[in-house]
Amino acid sequence: MGEWDALYATRTKNMRASEIRELLKLLDQPDIISFAGGIPDPALFPKEAIREAYEAVLSQNADVALQYSVSEGYRPLREWLVQHMASLGVPCTIDNIIITTGSQQALDYLGKLFISPGDTVLTTWPTYLGALQAFNAYEPRYDRLNPEQGNMTPAAYRDSAKAAGGDVKLAYLTADFCNPTGETVSRDGRIRLIELAHELDIPLIEDAAYQALRFDGEPVPSMLALDCEREGHIDRTRVVYSGSFSKTLTPGLRVGWICAAQPVIAKLVLIKQAADLHSPTINQMTIHHVASRDFDKQVEKVRNSYRQRRDYMLDALARFMPPGVTWTKPEGGMFVWVTLPEGMDGAGLLAQALQKVRVAFVPGFAFHADGTGKNTIRLNFSLPNKEAIETGISRLGKLIAEEAA
Repeated sequence: MGEWDALYATRTKNMRASEIRELLKLLDQPDIISFAGGIPDPALFPKEAIREAYEAVLSQNADVALQYSVSEGYRPLREWLVQHMASLGVPCTIDNIIITTGSQQALDYLGKLFISPGDTVLTTWPTYLGALQAFNAYEPRYDRLNPEQGNMTPAAYRDSAKAAGGDVKLAYLTADFCNPTGETVSRDGRIRLIELAHELDIPLIEDAAYQALRFDGEPVPSMLALDCEREGHIDRTRVVYSGSFSKTLTPGLRVGWICAAQPVIAKLVLIKQAADLHSPTINQMTIHHVASRDFDKQVEKVRNSYRQRRDYMLDALARFMPPGVTWTKPEGGMFVWVTLPEGMDGAGLLAQALQKVRVAFVPGFAFHADGTGKNTIRLNFSLPNKEAIETGISRLGKLIAEEAA
């Protein structure tokens, strides 16, 4: 179909299939033990509460639930989120919140809002693959953030961006239990990033998809909360907070939100009007019904289950991985990041693992903007049970030992 290729916009050259989405197809094969997708356990979904919510919404307010609505989102849900953000140390109003169709849409909208072709995006190495995919459509280049080790100076970032033909336009990271590494940025690291964003006069996108999933350790304030404290008002902040109900309630309803300074929200509303008018009202109403009654109870149930599975995986890694393999020890989230012996290729290991031991994971290079990190892999612990973790890590450890020999 070469005749079509010539007609595509230049931005499509950066569009590639997600390694994670492709690996999800393996879940249909019953003999595969999958540590691949970052998938919540459906056994933990509040199914009965959701069923009751749909029944209540349709019996009491079907005309609203099934009709077109405002782009900002369902007002009672936004009001609930105002209280939720306040509990996180972020004083705001509904004018600081827009509902999105999942946090992935939020990343796409933010890329569309801030990135012009050739501009520079600052992010960690590695970072969330879905963010790279969302931003790639707007043709940026990437420069590296090092929240703990120390960042470049603002002048150095600017000079590097200008030499590449653009400007530094945004910084992005997951500060809590990062996808893919499971690591959390310290309070001092967050403050350094906030200072950098103000000095560069750019937005700092805080992907908070996993923030509620803390199992142990002391909570660290969100970057938006720290910036509100610094600036005295949310409308003077540089942090843009992207939240989601996918990891706490259910991913299938596709409800997320952005909390940010009101001028940013106003622009995002215009983008949403042009893109899909509004997120499905019935889903927003259902999420509001469930969250306003059961959010804390549901989050605690999810935390308790994932904490156990994290512990199972860390224990199995300690028993079965050969010398030369290291891994992170996350305080929450869904992932463990494994560093293989130097010179071992994660993508090659995956091919061998699927063929020989029927174990799936995600090669680490996919999470690096420059394609490095080839000797790393990401393991998910939120979906597999104890037996699958024990068996899968045992098989994987033996395979790595054989490949390293």
